[in-house]
Amino acid sequence: MNETTRQMYIKMGIDEKILNLSDTILDRLKERFEKIDEITQYNQLKVLGAMQDNKVSDVHFLATTGYGYNDLGRDTLEEVYAAIFHTQAALVRPQIMCGTHALNIALSGNLRPGDELLSPVGKPYDSLEEVIGIRPSRGSLAEYGVTYRQVDLLDDGSFDYDGIKEAINERTKLITIQRSKGYATRPTLSVNQIGELISFCKSVKPDVICMVDNCYGEFVETIEPCDVGADMCVGSLIKNPGGGLAPVGGYIAGTTECIENCAARLSCPGLGAEVGATLGLNQQFFQGLFMAPQIVNGALKGAIFAANLYEELGYSCFPDKDVTRHDIIQAITLGSSDAVISFCKGIQAAAPVDSHVAPEPWAMPGYNSDVIMAAGAFIQGSSIELSADAPICEPYTVYFQGGLTFNHSHFGILKSATNLLNDGIISL
Repeated sequence: MNETTRQMYIKMGIDEKILNLSDTILDRLKERFEKIDEITQYNQLKVLGAMQDNKVSDVHFLATTGYGYNDLGRDTLEEVYAAIFHTQAALVRPQIMCGTHALNIALSGNLRPGDELLSPVGKPYDSLEEVIGIRPSRGSLAEYGVTYRQVDLLDDGSFDYDGIKEAINERTKLITIQRSKGYATRPTLSVNQIGELISFCKSVKPDVICMVDNCYGEFVETIEPCDVGADMCVGSLIKNPGGGLAPVGGYIAGTTECIENCAARLSCPGLGAEVGATLGLNQQFFQGLFMAPQIVNGALKGAIFAANLYEELGYSCFPDKDVTRHDIIQAITLGSSDAVISFCKGIQAAAPVDSHVAPEPWAMPGYNSDVIMAAGAFIQGSSIELSADAPICEPYTVYFQGGLTFNHSHFGILKSATNLLNDGIISL
């Protein structure tokens, strides 16, 4: 770092001792970052090839309104997604409000009363608890007669194959596999691990539907869950695949039958995928997808840098600083509510939007404890942008992700550490 840049960091509130530590860490991460660049290069070509093969043109950026019949851009975008994820079909819509909504569509579209849903990787992310009915909620799958069973991971984070085999029964219709960790300190699953789990489940019951919650994992590896046997993979456009440009939306990619079921649930029976105006958003969806591999590159490097810095400061990080990554989330166990709040205030202070406000814990819908979220983003709730969130409960772990560029992600982590230093929580 040259002296002019260094002084800019100091001017923007970064402590000089934190900067010195950063320089040391960045120097030792050079080779690792080069390997991430190689994955990004492959994924960029994969996205580019899918767009070229499907003859994307500026006519596909035109808006539709009302019913959205014959939306060429929407239909072509879905063909591009299917090509990238190597599936028969895809549903990519602005009417999908978030990742949880996409998962609800995939589940409720493919489950019927009397069916059973199985999670072989433990409890899913908090916001799915009410969708499933683990926590009673109006309109849950449980209210419609869908039962739920889960098999926890073993203590070492591996799959409990004996327990899974015992749990699969004649009513097991769909198996949901969450790739990322959510608010848990378990390993994120690699695509190859997901493939092994799917292969095992289908050896027990060949016709079972295997769905992967792919949130935070897209473009981190060169393959995706449907490359290893998933019938559906599901995600949000305000995370990885939207590239920071998609202002709303979600996707479901999978078999034709599964996607047709999802489309009937998203709109209504008889209309399915034929309706749904895109209202001029197609250009942002296409361009965001094109940018996504590079955006994920910066976010992934930011997560690795965060683990390296915070382990140097004495905190437990999950995954640790040396582990191969399979998503963009970095969990840091800070040990107290004060530390979590201080960290999140530092991330907020590093934002381009609302840097002047201070986040506070609140009873956020869909969660069973107060949650603090730092997200000074151009798009509300966009967690591919620099963000951090945490439930205010033991062991007081914060979950950091995003940054549309590595430089911004790097600055956010430095700002969070400086904030902890200024609050007297850490010392150097």
